[in-house]
Amino acid sequence: MAILVTGGAGYIGSHMVWELLDHGEDVVVVDNLTTGFDWAVADRAKLIVGNVGDKILMRKVFEENDIEAVIHFAGSVVVPESVENPLKYYDNNTAVTRNLLEIVTEFGIDKFIFSSTAAVYGEPNASGPIREDAILNPLSPYGSSKLMSEMMLRDVANSSNLRYVMLRYFNVAGCDPLQRTGQSTVGATHLIKLACEAALGKRASLSVYGTDYDTVDGSGVRDFIHVSDLVSAHYAAVQFLRDGGLKFTANCGYSKGYSVLQVIEAVKRISGNEFPVVHEGRRLGDIPSLIANCHRMNSRLGWLPKYDDLDTIIRTALEWETISIQKKKYA
Repeated sequence: MAILVTGGAGYIGSHMVWELLDHGEDVVVVDNLTTGFDWAVADRAKLIVGNVGDKILMRKVFEENDIEAVIHFAGSVVVPESVENPLKYYDNNTAVTRNLLEIVTEFGIDKFIFSSTAAVYGEPNASGPIREDAILNPLSPYGSSKLMSEMMLRDVANSSNLRYVMLRYFNVAGCDPLQRTGQSTVGATHLIKLACEAALGKRASLSVYGTDYDTVDGSGVRDFIHVSDLVSAHYAAVQFLRDGGLKFTANCGYSKGYSVLQVIEAVKRISGNEFPVVHEGRRLGDIPSLIANCHRMNSRLGWLPKYDDLDTIIRTALEWETISIQKKKYA
């Protein structure tokens, strides 16, 4: 039986496809290639180009493929854009998930892994790493769209045989250590990617949004997790459901944070290159600090990271940016 990966041609999705293939799984990908790339999907996976929210298409996908489980990545992920265009996010994230869940239950699929986000928490009202049972108070339409999807998934599971794992990502960064795929999204807003681009001369400067937060150096603090560790957590979630696990929500991070300015200095040090940094005002939807409490994921899934090191994350990202220059993969 195959595992369906929605958004499998994107940054995280393409890493997930390789993770599954490395474990000998059969993989079907559905992606509309709006932000993903067909070359990012490994040849051994089956790629279907289309919208995951298209119920006619998705019925055909399930009719023609023996699907065991769904890993749902497809969606929009840029917080500032969600503030400017909230309806896009309620469509691409919430409405698409609703349609997908309808088809999943129609075909009796009982394993569903959902790509959620730490943005569902909003600004924590307590210090220290945030737990999964913290108050959910998203500050952006992106976070709200994901929280609404979480609520739908819970309700559907309560009324059917569907079992799920919801993984709330913190800040995903880095690239496949074997350099088979990486972060190539045009217009991506991930800090480490942007800093690597600046270090390699792909952009003239790097902007820092907010330097007056109550943090170690005034810039925002985030919990960065290597994308390869993130997708290995997803595979652990597949195994959890195969072993009869029921319903499970967990944070995905390393339970420690680095500030924006600390990340920039690390990129400069590792690349050996200087680049201009422009200090800008705060952006709507951003918060001072967000660090994961990952005890639940570690204990329940038996997951242990392999790349829990900021320098390693940055090096793999720099390697990918260098390769992308050589192969001219950028649009």
